[in-house]
Amino acid sequence: MDPRAAVGATGVAQVVGGARSVLADHPGLVVAIVVAAVALVGGLYVTLHFKRPTGTRFLERLSELDEVAVLMHPNPDPDSMAAAIGVACLAEQVGATAHIQYTGQIRHQENRAFETVLDLDLESIDHVTDLAAGDVVLVDHNRPRGFAGADGVLPFAVVDHHPGDGTGERFTDVRTDYGACSSIVAEYFRDVGARPVPPDRHASEVGTEYTVPSMVATGLLYGILTDTKRLTAGCSADDFTAAGYLYPGVDEDVLDRVANPEVSKEVLELKARAIAGRDVRGPFAVSDVGTLSNVDAIPQAADELIQLEGVTAVVVCGERDGTLFLSGRSRDDRVHMGRTLEHALDNVPGASAGGHARMGGGQIPQRDGRILTDGGDALARTTLCERLFEAMSGDV
Repeated sequence: MDPRAAVGATGVAQVVGGARSVLADHPGLVVAIVVAAVALVGGLYVTLHFKRPTGTRFLERLSELDEVAVLMHPNPDPDSMAAAIGVACLAEQVGATAHIQYTGQIRHQENRAFETVLDLDLESIDHVTDLAAGDVVLVDHNRPRGFAGADGVLPFAVVDHHPGDGTGERFTDVRTDYGACSSIVAEYFRDVGARPVPPDRHASEVGTEYTVPSMVATGLLYGILTDTKRLTAGCSADDFTAAGYLYPGVDEDVLDRVANPEVSKEVLELKARAIAGRDVRGPFAVSDVGTLSNVDAIPQAADELIQLEGVTAVVVCGERDGTLFLSGRSRDDRVHMGRTLEHALDNVPGASAGGHARMGGGQIPQRDGRILTDGGDALARTTLCERLFEAMSGDV
């Protein structure tokens, strides 16, 4: 043997022997070293685990399921429907059977066009027992509502962009800085390397494990456009990025058919009533359109009123089947519309309100045609309008 190698081997043996002696004399040191090693490995695992893209983690959660109910918010709009078909598509690509469900009705002509043109299979429910699966994913809202037994539902997952503290048992992703829930779902597809499928090609031609079918890409893009007012209000850079990612898979003909449905005579007449009956005070406007049959016309009327020159915040209200519905819009940095409506209805039992800075909505149940406060006093509609003005002015 080379003398130098022999000396080296002897030195190593001496070091190892010395280390063993130290460890034998200090058993507490052994424990400390083991604990430190475990902590290091655990820390590395946690770091690597949570550094993975959110979409990857969501897909892993979905892969745990055999069947899932994807639940939209009551009276779903295009963003809610688009997010739901996106989540259902992801679930099905990892082997889970997905059912898309909702409460209420799909009434707005834009919403009906979305459902019809994209040929969606959506199921209406009234009771918790109607849920198609024990595991539920909430999209575009973070607390179950709108059906009997909703309070007893613990969602498997929550995907939303609205303010709220609702959470999922296995997964929660609430991003209030995003303009649309569809943007979040589009990001999930991008996180897992899915490629949008052009309308003139088959999924097998794109060469990736996961894909975004053309109908899903088109729906998600339209969901983004509707909730951000065509990417002009309440949106973030992430919404633009999501729209750009989806574009190669968009069917422009389908998009045009969804975006330009026929407008009913009732909607046009209600818009005219809202404009003619408006009460404008400084930069704020309130309009009570009275009784109507199409509640979805109220936010459309609010969209029209906010365009009036000199008006920066508006609320439109109308009554259907004993319930008063409110819809607000704001382009005034001083008026957070969601909070404005919450403040205005603060002491009205059973009332619900909320939303974003730029748009919000609310409902007030009436008893015998009257709005009652906490003290049991009747709140006249004219007084409610005064409250709305006060709330927009910051006096409530």
